[in-house]
Amino acid sequence: MMQIERVEEKGRGKITVYLENGDFFTLYKKEAGQPALEPGAELDQDRWEKIRAEVLIPRARKRAMHLLEQMDRTEAKLREKLGQNGYPGDVIEDAVGYVKKFHYVDDFRYACNYVRSQGQSKSCRLLALELARKGVSRELAERALEEEYDGEDEGQKIRRWMEKKHYDPQTADVGEKWRMYQFLLRKGFRAGDILRELSLEGAEQ
Repeated sequence: MMQIERVEEKGRGKITVYLENGDFFTLYKKEAGQPALEPGAELDQDRWEKIRAEVLIPRARKRAMHLLEQMDRTEAKLREKLGQNGYPGDVIEDAVGYVKKFHYVDDFRYACNYVRSQGQSKSCRLLALELARKGVSRELAERALEEEYDGEDEGQKIRRWMEKKHYDPQTADVGEKWRMYQFLLRKGFRAGDILRELSLEGAEQ
């Protein structure tokens, strides 16, 4: 038995039910059956399992597929999105496990694709940081970088950005140099590499 803490109307006949254990779920009123789900009422295990099996799990699997059709995502980001959509933790895990069986979500593949698409303009360090923020494990990120990073050294990448930004270290004034320096820092390049390529050795503070 689980006690219902509160019920919120969501419009279009939907409600979000919050349980005392911290879980919550969203469904149409007609899917909840009778009696109505109300604050303070008890949700017995049989009724919960029926809602879970007949409504939430099929819907979460379908939602997960739809989210991955929209764009490739990591497991962590898929879980986060499903949580925002009002699915409880065990239902989310079922949906993630379902799509993983068909390799629709694969963190290593995601990391490899990300490195291939972003590697020409970003430093190795920044790529690793961004993959971590997306929920990719350090091990998988390192494997992806090892396999997919183009091998071009950081100096070459910096020089390519300099060319793209029409930056000439021989003619740039102090303001231009420091604007370029800050830009390259945001791209994840190390200060020493930037200073060397921008002809600012000795200027780092």
